[in-house]
Amino acid sequence: MADFLTDGHSPLKKDDLQYLRFYDADSTYRVTATVELLSNQSTFVMPVFSGTGREYVKYALLKFALQGKPMELTIYKSLALASLPQYQDYLFLPFTDETNGTETYGGGRYMDMRLGEIKNGMMVIDFNKAYNPYCAFAAGYSCPKPPNENALQVPIKAGEKIYAAAKKH
Repeated sequence: MADFLTDGHSPLKKDDLQYLRFYDADSTYRVTATVELLSNQSTFVMPVFSGTGREYVKYALLKFALQGKPMELTIYKSLALASLPQYQDYLFLPFTDETNGTETYGGGRYMDMRLGEIKNGMMVIDFNKAYNPYCAFAAGYSCPKPPNENALQVPIKAGEKIYAAAKKH
């Protein structure tokens, strides 16, 4: 939560933190995925809710089981962030699930990861770390829409819930 306050672009101020809601931490939403690195991927512009999209490349497929079902998500690398030394190892995992629009932000949620988290072809996905994009809190932000390939057909009751003060906006 400190990131919300230290980021000058954040729509949230200290008084807004009381409206943030999270599911209780649940270890069943912390899974180990097999990482299948993708090569020779073309760059594409990931659409955004408003404004101009940014260029990404598909980096890897993450294959895992959740709630007894096989699942797959694509993780992406931002070309803009890859050009900055402090973010060269940054990976982006946007997704939607069956809680969107009722318990969680309708546009989906995000997770941030680093290349170093891939070990021996495996990576831990901790949905407890899923967070809302800035678009969930205020208008005027250019937030990537999770691609259709990252739509999970199960409810992910982990991470950040819908912003409690959303009705104020």
